[in-house]
Amino acid sequence: MAIAYGIIFALSLLMPPLYFVSIRKKQKEPWLFILFICISIVNLGYLLLSISKTETFALWANKITYLGQVFVPVCMFLLISKLCGFQFKKKVSLILIGSAIIMFAIVFTTGWLDWYYVDVTLKFSNGGAYLEKEYGLLHPTNLIYVISHFIAMFVIIGISLNKSKGASQTLAGLMLAVVLCNIGMWILEKIISWNFELLSISYLMSESVFFFVYLVLQDYIRINDLHKTTTADEKSRIIVIDTLARAEKIQAVLSSLPEETTLSPRQIDVLEGILDGKSRKEIASDLHLSENTVKMHISSLYKLLGISKREELFALLKTE
Repeated sequence: MAIAYGIIFALSLLMPPLYFVSIRKKQKEPWLFILFICISIVNLGYLLLSISKTETFALWANKITYLGQVFVPVCMFLLISKLCGFQFKKKVSLILIGSAIIMFAIVFTTGWLDWYYVDVTLKFSNGGAYLEKEYGLLHPTNLIYVISHFIAMFVIIGISLNKSKGASQTLAGLMLAVVLCNIGMWILEKIISWNFELLSISYLMSESVFFFVYLVLQDYIRINDLHKTTTADEKSRIIVIDTLARAEKIQAVLSSLPEETTLSPRQIDVLEGILDGKSRKEIASDLHLSENTVKMHISSLYKLLGISKREELFALLKTE
């Protein structure tokens, strides 16, 4: 058991440096890096607990585990929200961080107060140590804490699946799989009697999926290749041509692209919004993206077409 925790901890330690090497500077996501650090702390706690020789050492190892564990749901919720196109004010993040700190403070009293654990006994099995616990009055707070975060994730993903389409819907579906995997592992380890923390594996799988998603998304739009849109472009009058069907409009635009150049699914989504006469804010709302992300897509689209504003885009339709 200790060997397994050691391998998992070693693998989790690879994620932070891999993040810095693989993700471009302008597209780095702080919460993703924090998630990697938290999971490394969790797995360190599991490892230390498995090699414990005394109850005192085991209790401190358990506290290290919780130090990372209480922040994992916070990071996952904020990452999933952002990937699904939801932007929250800073105070929401502060409230979530505050709740995590309170949860950890309750666990930290273990060994001095019987709020969280009334009693613990260090036992050994399958080549490692584990704590047999008698739960205290405040132990259910952790259950409420975890379930509330999972419910919030489900709500965000559900809204995204209902309103998004194409690549965004696929991304939301992937996030749903991540949440379900963690819930499944969490429930399974509550049912089985094997004294191994399955969440250590689940967390490692989750951070791998998040890393893969951000690795792919950074190539979806290459920020360094985009030119900046001007203020005049943002304030330009929205022109709508109703003489062509949307499909014909899109085909007319695509035919203006250089040879062997294609648009990404997201660029097509943004193009449809522009051709429907929607503002940048309306497109962002429809696609559950931030206005800055839509701005980047528009900039990329305009650069591929060799234009700089909406009037020039609609002029392409007039020439067909």
